[in-house]
Amino acid sequence: MRIGVVGVGRIGTMHAANLTTLDEVDEVLLHDPLPGRAQRTAAALPGTRAVADLSTILTLCDGVLLATPTGTHPALLRETVAAGVPTLCEKPIASRLEEMRALVADVEASGVEVLVGFQRRFDPAVVELHRRVRAGHVGAVYLVRAQGFDARPPDPAYLPGSGGIFRDLLVHDLDAVPWLVGEPVVEVYASGSVLVDDAFAAADDVDNAVVVLRFAGGAHAVLAAGRHDPVGYDHRVEVLGSRDCLAVGLDPRTPLTSLEPDGPKAAADAYPGFPERFHRAYLNEVAVFAGVVAGRAANPSPVRDSLVSLALADACERSRRTGAPVRPTAGVAA
Repeated sequence: MRIGVVGVGRIGTMHAANLTTLDEVDEVLLHDPLPGRAQRTAAALPGTRAVADLSTILTLCDGVLLATPTGTHPALLRETVAAGVPTLCEKPIASRLEEMRALVADVEASGVEVLVGFQRRFDPAVVELHRRVRAGHVGAVYLVRAQGFDARPPDPAYLPGSGGIFRDLLVHDLDAVPWLVGEPVVEVYASGSVLVDDAFAAADDVDNAVVVLRFAGGAHAVLAAGRHDPVGYDHRVEVLGSRDCLAVGLDPRTPLTSLEPDGPKAAADAYPGFPERFHRAYLNEVAVFAGVVAGRAANPSPVRDSLVSLALADACERSRRTGAPVRPTAGVAA
């Protein structure tokens, strides 16, 4: 099969490289609106070639991966589904909830498979955690703990257009944790501070945040995120239930030192960023996409699920600004 990649910045180039490792993918076609970028990427990446326009991608490819800026996603996604081409779109598919609702309706009406690139849904350890929670191995869920900390803060120039810490960083946990629990969130409380760099305050954002989610069945999730961990990139999830307690993200590269005599120590090669921490997830993401295109795999990240994380991110922002718990937008469930 042929897969097209639209947008070959850092993420798009990574996806294209991962696609070339799949036996069932014969060729990867690249397109980017920035003149010369696709040609330069294709010259450096065997198994790919650059094409001049999106129409060529849609004519020649069995599936398309969209890795362009968020603002372009709705129009491009409508174009790919109108052509009947299965699509993997980087998150988020739209930046505003009303816009996303309309887009979800259009995608679902088309009948074309669209996967959203929340990479944690494709991470083998998180997938196994999801399987065990849903199979009842953990029992009744009491508490979920998740944390995600960048090793280095983003460039200050990135902040004004990032959407803020809840939409940009915590949105992954706001997607993955309700997906794991399988219940709607009925209440959200969020708090944040500027502790790393005043550039976040200048962008009307925070660089450290904590979120508490209360699920319909009474379980809670506590999410923590921040823009700087001096030891390395850290993302972990723990689920405590009536039968077991399970975790993902604890391995020899986790940037954590235990002060117990036999406890783990932070390694010299601690994860420097999310591409390294979620390398297996990104590989599996394109493999699952190829399986969906071929009609032999189910879609684990459908567009409707994206409404949950965006509604929760909006609720977090409202809670942070008011200092009060917030009920998420009605009609959005896990």
